[in-house]
Amino acid sequence: MALKVESILSVLSHFTRPDRFSESGQYSKARSQPIKSTQSQHVVMDALKKRIRTDVEFCETDGENSFLVGDLGEVYRQYLQWKRELPRIIPFYGKFKFQIIIDKSAVKCNPDPMVLKLFASLGAGVDCASKAEIQASLRAGISADLIVYANPCKAASHIRFAESCNVRMMTFDNAEELYKIKRLFPTAKLLLRILADDSKSVCRLGLKYGAPLEVTCDLLQLAKELGVDVVGVSFHVGSGLWDASAFIDAIFRARRVFDEAKAIGFDFQLLDVGGGFKHDNFQEIARVLGPEVDKYFPAHVRVIAEPGRFMVATAFTLATNIIARRTVKSIPDEINETDSGDRSFMYYVNDGVYGSFNCILYDHTHPLPRVLYHNNSFDHDPAAPKKVKCSIWGPTCDALDCISDKCYLPYALDVGDWLVWENMGAYTICAASNFNGFKKSDIIYVCSESAAERLLIK
Repeated sequence: MALKVESILSVLSHFTRPDRFSESGQYSKARSQPIKSTQSQHVVMDALKKRIRTDVEFCETDGENSFLVGDLGEVYRQYLQWKRELPRIIPFYGKFKFQIIIDKSAVKCNPDPMVLKLFASLGAGVDCASKAEIQASLRAGISADLIVYANPCKAASHIRFAESCNVRMMTFDNAEELYKIKRLFPTAKLLLRILADDSKSVCRLGLKYGAPLEVTCDLLQLAKELGVDVVGVSFHVGSGLWDASAFIDAIFRARRVFDEAKAIGFDFQLLDVGGGFKHDNFQEIARVLGPEVDKYFPAHVRVIAEPGRFMVATAFTLATNIIARRTVKSIPDEINETDSGDRSFMYYVNDGVYGSFNCILYDHTHPLPRVLYHNNSFDHDPAAPKKVKCSIWGPTCDALDCISDKCYLPYALDVGDWLVWENMGAYTICAASNFNGFKKSDIIYVCSESAAERLLIK
């Protein structure tokens, strides 16, 4: 069973190691990419080992289930890096990357409350897509004026709920939505979501949302006639951006709409530059985005962003157990000369594309494992030559449930061994299901930064 929020303090005290904390909470700027810190690696590995040893020795039904280790200290370090590289742009934690479980009496967010609580303590805002996410944010202590209801096409009842909670900032990109907001929440503060060029991203959003520049002036004129208050512009260059130049064009478009609004009689004060930020090219994006914002928008304009993936992707590590193995005749691989070609293996693990690995289908990722536990040992060299060809499959009865149709591991593994998958914090368990009756992966929280821990236990 996943850990509840009420037990977080005992969890933190059980797994964290004070001697590994950085009292200053500082994060070295020298590294070229915000890869997981050594202290995070140690704390996460300790948690992995403890859970796996416990399961092996006292395994009950489902005792070998897959699980995630989430390091809140890593989230904290990502936040610090954001503030260093983009000090003007306020991070609003983007569309929730974790599951939100709704029961009959309340919204229970698992594990969102701890990530949200950390951001609330840091003074960051959040970007929500629904009533449930708004509820989760408010329960975590985030102020209503730090919540943007950033869904351009909203259910009427959710708009009424936002009004009841005084969540006033919300987006729109079409005339019908303007009329709806006018009827249901006439005092809302609106952001016009404009269409940006998202061709340089992995997941393109422009097919669904964003007003083309050809219609923005008409929409603003309609808003003025309706008497609703449009306060700024938002855009999204696509999720998983791989070319920072996309922000140059998007910022220029936003400036044009700001000028249109001024001519119509609006006084825009807010720019939302959306998401698209990844941990592996963040500094490159920051070097482009920061100067472009300063070039086109004076200091009095408030600038926010939605860095969900950037904040949490590297903070969560998934461990899966090999529940079955099938030996098959292998065809020699011309690319990998070390492959003997006599046999390969099909490994079946207890999480798959209907669970945490839905990111393969929806987020276009290609996770690769490394050996965590084999032959009663955790001591395995991650740099060891990968000689054994294999494929890795999830636990359901669907042939679509394939995590990797071809990869290489150092040696043949056995049933009961464990694989570990890093960078599993974004777009994983948020869309996981219980298809075929398989449980979602549990979550164990750790914290590798004492500064973050102090914020969490306030």
